[in-house]
This record gives sequence, structure tokens and C-alpha cells, in this order.
Amino acid sequence: MMSKGDISHLSSSDNGFVDELYEKFKNDPSSLDDSWKQFFDGFEFGLKSLGSSKGKNGKAIVASKGDVDFTEDELRKEFNVFRIIQSYRMRGHLLSDTNPVRKRVDRHAHISLPEYNLEEDDLEREFLCGDFVGMGGPAPLKDILQFMQDSYCRKIGIEFWHINDTEIRRWMRKKFEAGSTTFDHTTEKRKRILQKLNEAVVFENFLQTKYVGQKRFSLEGGENTIPALDSIINRFAELGGHEVVIGMAHRGRLNILANILGKTYEYIFSEFEGVETTDESAGSGDVKYHKGYTAVTEATNGDNLYLKIMANPSHLETVGSVVQGYVRAQGDLVYFGNMNKIIPVIIHGDAAVAGQGIVYESLQMSKLKAYGVGGSIHFVINNQIGFTTDFVDARSSDYCTSIAKTVDCPVIHVNGDDAEAVVYACELAVEYRQKFKQDIFIDMVCYRKYGLNEGDEPKFTQPHLYGLIAKVENPREVYCKRLLDSGKFEEELAQNMEAEFKKLLSDRFNNIKQDEIPAPKQGPHKEWLNLRFSKPEDFELSPDTFVSHETLEKILKAVTSVPEDFKLLKKAERILKDREKKFKNDVVDWALGENFAYGTLLTEGKQIRFTGQDVIRGTFSHRHAKVFDEYTNIAWCGLENIQEQQGMIQIYNSLLSEYAVLAYEYGYSQGTPHGLTIWEAQFGDFSNGAQIVIDQFISAAEQKWRRMTGLVLLLPHGHEGAGPEHSSARLERYLQLAAEYNMVVAVATNPANFFHLLRRQLHWDFRKPLIHFSPKSLLRHPKCTSPVKDFTEGRFKEFIDQDNEKTSNARKVLFCSGKIYYDLLQRKEKEDIDDVAIVRMEQLYPIAKNQLIALLKKYEKALKIWVQEEPRNMGAYFYLKRFDEFRDFEYAGRPESAAPATGHASVHVREQKEIVDKAFS
Repeated sequence: MMSKGDISHLSSSDNGFVDELYEKFKNDPSSLDDSWKQFFDGFEFGLKSLGSSKGKNGKAIVASKGDVDFTEDELRKEFNVFRIIQSYRMRGHLLSDTNPVRKRVDRHAHISLPEYNLEEDDLEREFLCGDFVGMGGPAPLKDILQFMQDSYCRKIGIEFWHINDTEIRRWMRKKFEAGSTTFDHTTEKRKRILQKLNEAVVFENFLQTKYVGQKRFSLEGGENTIPALDSIINRFAELGGHEVVIGMAHRGRLNILANILGKTYEYIFSEFEGVETTDESAGSGDVKYHKGYTAVTEATNGDNLYLKIMANPSHLETVGSVVQGYVRAQGDLVYFGNMNKIIPVIIHGDAAVAGQGIVYESLQMSKLKAYGVGGSIHFVINNQIGFTTDFVDARSSDYCTSIAKTVDCPVIHVNGDDAEAVVYACELAVEYRQKFKQDIFIDMVCYRKYGLNEGDEPKFTQPHLYGLIAKVENPREVYCKRLLDSGKFEEELAQNMEAEFKKLLSDRFNNIKQDEIPAPKQGPHKEWLNLRFSKPEDFELSPDTFVSHETLEKILKAVTSVPEDFKLLKKAERILKDREKKFKNDVVDWALGENFAYGTLLTEGKQIRFTGQDVIRGTFSHRHAKVFDEYTNIAWCGLENIQEQQGMIQIYNSLLSEYAVLAYEYGYSQGTPHGLTIWEAQFGDFSNGAQIVIDQFISAAEQKWRRMTGLVLLLPHGHEGAGPEHSSARLERYLQLAAEYNMVVAVATNPANFFHLLRRQLHWDFRKPLIHFSPKSLLRHPKCTSPVKDFTEGRFKEFIDQDNEKTSNARKVLFCSGKIYYDLLQRKEKEDIDDVAIVRMEQLYPIAKNQLIALLKKYEKALKIWVQEEPRNMGAYFYLKRFDEFRDFEYAGRPESAAPATGHASVHVREQKEIVDKAFS
């Protein structure tokens, strides 16, 4: 195929370019791209000789084919026909008939005869380029143009010429120029399409009649989404697929739950009736159009397929990355890396796919080793509007899907009123994904019958558009007429199908009125079945998580050695040797303690996935989970090589994204309840960029959707003079979210306690998110170490009481968490203060109440002070005031501040000293 540089010239009308190429061909054919060589050297023209003899009218003959001579003008016209053919391939989509409601905006396709120096008189003339488009030989220009219009300008438009991969361009071209876009579906397939359209349309009409005014975010105007998804599922099954995972926002969700996943109509109707169902009774529940579902369905080829739609809040595009993470988890652990067995289908709205940045982030992840899922199918329900915002105000690009070009995705634009075209586009998308293992977009241009919801009046802002929409027939009526007009279907059969489905819905509705609600079907995956939901008493005392000394030695050997032929950087070699030396001296620092946690879980057969920015080395150069050969840059991960039978560890540096990456890891954790999934922020405040995932999924999913997660967030945190940024991980935000035992918020202050904290995640028989505020300077603090015995005995300590005989009758007790403890300890030891006790609160939420009560009783006569580095309006202080036990505590810390920390090092030092002074004064 031609190069990208050649393409840009083809779209111009500069004949000199063609002349120049022809001169290059005559002088040196190898200097041209293959497509041009074929063009000039026989692929289309079959030129056998080049000469300079005189032709008729005295014009120079510049080329010959057999007995046919070509003058310069004739050859130039052949070139121009070739150029217009290429223009259809590149820009024919701009002329395609994809809008079912109104005339398309003129995007200036520049495909007309004058723009290529062709005339009306040329239409009847035969051109050899007919052979170039597979017409079997020379053909009149009018036939060539009709062929190109039929291929690229009907109800489907295709953008693929921007793709660099020659094989993909050739594959797409053949698909569209082989006549397959005539959609010659079988009678059975047409009946299936009509059946799914019946289900889609009648379902919406039924709800509109029975539940007038209730929000349901109907699919009306885009009902062909149902046959679209049905065709994706069935084609995927035919190509050997086993599981389809769907992510979408609220529009059309109820219809898809009912008519694709098979969620019973009774169950959905009961939600409209306000009936409380057993799966929600222990949580807050959520609105019906946010819920997820899992099912098993039989495809048209007889195979059983697993279907899953992920729960999603109103933050529209977040779920796409969640779906991809879940798919990757299943691909890794269930399908053993064969991503052709499972497919993510992400349904977008046109305004959201163009406007929300997470779409770009997730696309940039699509081809990375850490995040690849073998390609996603992106299906856009293009309503041509976002709430009340016209598409001309919603994007700068021609299409809502133009973002797809950033990673060379093909985009199929299709008229949402043409059911067969929609089905063809979807089946083609599945074939493409299975063959090339890359993302592909389908842009189904349709409309939204109502406003944002059924109670909204869209004519306030779009009176003209909604005047047009009021006059159009629904997609089912359009399809029925097409079938009847073509003689391929009987009207009586279509009517009977509709009547039968209406009766089915009425019968199911009557069941609800009689309180007959069937239980939801059990999904296919069983990995969550042996886990339970937590109880308050689970957080009073942690389970034992210690390991043997022999296990630690085995892991130490793995993480401090490399193969004999591995050339280790001298600095890295010193780090590994230092770990080994410290261990022999009964000292375990933070990095080794962390590696011990991962290594021991791996030896127990658990899986670990760890991603984030710079996590392999660690932001502060402490972890070195992998080391690199000085000459080959090949990586060696000791944790992968502990013993023959062990769990799998994946540790990847992420792209510079927080939002999509954290959503992805949340999704991954949903598929791996018996594995440890970790995301680390480069600095703790970087998690700000992923706040939607934290607020809507991590902290609330168990209450809303009864979905647990064991996801771990490691957020570096601590005031060390670095300035307003990177000092605070915003501890107060997580504590504000903490309620109903929804997650664990911890600040471990020594390596052993961090070790037990991580291990506890998988030793509980329930799952909770862990938000850990990790150290920075403490990673190398001489006091921040643990003896080996703290790993071979015990458990995680929710409180650490710095008790000794001198402080048992203390006049004052300082409660704190995190790095400030070491500042307090330094003052206490330096001045030999023996009447002040220090208690570290290692787990801020949930509070181990019985342990706290025991400590307060022990120090009941002492003055109690909460000490923190953060400003008074930040950190844990106001959170702790929620609890009766802390309401009489005094405060020692920074005053209230709009910024988390000062930008002046000298001020930081002074403030830190003042906190310690106040605590001990």
C-alpha cells in the first residue's frame, strides 16, 4: 500500500505529483511504494513497454498496453480516476447516508469530477482502473464511481485509511469492495433481527404505558442497539468466544438487561414497583439503571456464552476501563492468556465519548503490555445530542469517534435506522477484533426520542430536531416495511411476533402484581462464592499472618540474587547485598518487609498484580522489584523466581494516568478476589485525578451493588518540606468517605506491620479496599525497621502502644499516626521524657473499638492529645471527632490552612518543631 506521505498528495489536485511519480518509476521502480509500483508496472495497467513514439493527432505516446497506446493526456486521466478511487476509500465516509433524521453536515469530502480534472464526457469512457477495484477489467467511469459509492457511501461509512498497518487497510478494503455491504442476510437472520427489534420496541412501549413519568432512560430511537449486541454475541460464539463483558452508562441499560442478558421482566418490573429485593437488603441499593448483572445465554450456534454487564454510576465513561480490567483478569486467570475467549464491549454516548478524557487514557492503554485485552469493541449510541447540548457545541472534531484515530482504530459509521447495516457493522467488528486483536469503533447514528429522561422536555432547546424526530417511524417499523416491500417477509408473521411478545410482557407484569418474583440467575464465575461480607467484630482483632523463618530466607535469596550471566549495575548490586546483610543482623527495612509480604503470598499460591507510575523501582528508589542487566536491559524479577510452584506476579510501570489506570485495576480486582491487586500513586495527591473511581466504585460499590473489592491503594504521604504538592495524600478525604465498614484506612509505621497489613488482605474471608498512606523519608529512616521475629509471629497491630515502665503512669498520652511519631520519639528520647506515652494509631478506619477502650482506660488519668502534621482542617483530627472516645482530646498540629503545606523549607522546619513543642509542653 501507499505511504502516509503519498496519501496526503493523493487528496490534492496537483497533477505534477503524479508526473513526478511516473518519472521516478521510469528511472527507478524500486524507489516507489509497492502500491504505486503495482499501479505503474502491471497490477492495474499491465504496462509492457514505455516509449516516445508519436500517436494520433501528433500527441506523444507515453505508455502502451498490448495494442493500446496511451497519450500523456489519457494516462493523466487514468491517474486521476485512480486518485478519485483512492479518495472514496479515504473520505467516502463523509458522503455516507448515516443520519436517519436529518441531512448530514457537509464535511467537504472533495470527491467530484472537476476536482480530479475529469468531465461529464468521461463518464461513458472505459478506464483500466475498473480492474483496480475488482470489477474484472476496464469499466466505464460511471460504473466505477457507482461501485465506489455503493462500497463506501451507503448506510455505512468506514474510516480506515489513517491506519498505518498495510494488512489492516487491505483487509478492510476487501471487505467493503467485495460486495458484502449488500447485507445478503439469510431469512433466519432477518427473522432474528426482527425478533430482537420487537423485544426492544415493545419493551420500551410497555414501560412507557405502565410506568408513566418514571425515569428509565429509554433506548427509543436507538433500538437497533439490541440486534447489534445480539449479533456481536452470536458472531463471537461462532468464532470460538466464551464470554462477553459489557460496560455502559444508563441509556438503554434496562432494555439490554432484559433482552440481551435475560434479566427477568418480573425482576425489572418489581424495581419499578419499588419492591425490595433480597440482594439489596443489606446495602443502600442503587437505581435500576445503574445495576450490573451476570447470566448464561445460548448463542444461535448452540454454544453457551457467559454474559456480564458491569455496574456503573452516572459518571458515564468510567466503566469502560473497569470492564477492560475485569476482562484482563479473566483472560489472565481463567483463559490462560487467550484473549480471543473473552471480549469487552463498551457502549458509549456520543457526547461522553468525545468529551470525557478517560476515553483517551484507556485508548492509550489498549496496546500496552500491562493493559492489553486483545481489543475492545466500542459501540457508540450516537443520539446527536448531549442532554441539551447540540453536537456542534460538544466537540471540535468531525466525529464523536475521532479520538479513535490516535491509536489507529478503524471506525464504522452506520445509520441507526438500518438494522441489517448495523448487524453487518457489528459482525465485521467482531471479525476484526478476533483477527487483529485491536480496538474498533462502531458509531451508530440514531436519535433520542425523549429528553435526557422521560420527564424532560427536549423542545426547549432543540425544537427543530425534535420536530423532525416526532415524524419519524421507529426502527422496527422501518425494518418491517423494508422486509415487506422486498417480499422477503410476510406481514402476518411480523404481526404475530409482536402480539406474542406483548402478551409475554403482560403475563410477566401480572406476576409482579401477584408478588411472584423469580430469583435472579446465578452467574458463571464462582470465585466469590466462598467469601462472605464482613461483620463489625471482624475489625477488633486481625487474624494471624506470620510466616516461618525458613520462608523468609527463601524469599530473601530470591530477591537478593540474579543469574550468573546477569550483569548487575554496581549501585543495584549494593542495594541487594545490603538487604541480605541487614537481615543477617536482624534488621528488616521497609523495602525488604514489603518484598516479604509479596513473596510469602506468592509461595501460598496467590496472584499479585501491581501497577502505577514507576512502581518497579519505586518513586523513591527503594523497591527495585526488578533489576536490569547493564548491557542488555533485560529485567530480572526475584519475586517471579522464588520456587517452582508459586503464584503469578505482574508488576508494571503504568502510563502517566491515574483515572483510567485505577478504574482498570478496580476492574481487575473484581475478577481476582483471591489475588492481591495494588495501585501505587507516584505521590499520594496524584490520586486526586482518579477521585471518581474512589468515590463511586472503591468506597461505595459494596453498599450500592453488593460488590466487594480487595484493591490496595498505596499513597505516599508525609510533610517533609516538599511544598504544597506531594506532601499530603489528602487523608481527610478518605476518612470522610469511611462508613459502614466500607474500607480500611491505615498508616503503618514499621515494615513488619505493613507486612502483616498486606497479608491480611488475603487472609480475611471477606474483601475490603485498603487505602494505605505510605512513607517517603521513612523508607530509609534508621528507626523505621523491624526485627525478624516480628515477621515470624503475630499479626497486624491496629494500635502500637510505646509502653514501658516509665510511661505506665504517664501524665500525658500522645495519639498519632504516620511519620510524626518518629519526630515525637526523637524528642522523647533526646530529652529522656518519661511521663509522656506515645500511641500510634496504625488503622484509622475501622477503629478497633475494644483496643481503643482498653488504651483509654490504661491512660484514663493522662491528658490526651491528638498530634498530626497536617493542618487542623485536614488529616484525621475532625474525622476522629465523630467518635465519642476522641471528643475530649486536645489538638497539636498545624493551624487551619487552604494549602496542605508551606512552600518554604525553613517555615516547614519551624512548624514541625512547634508541633512537637506543643505536644510535649
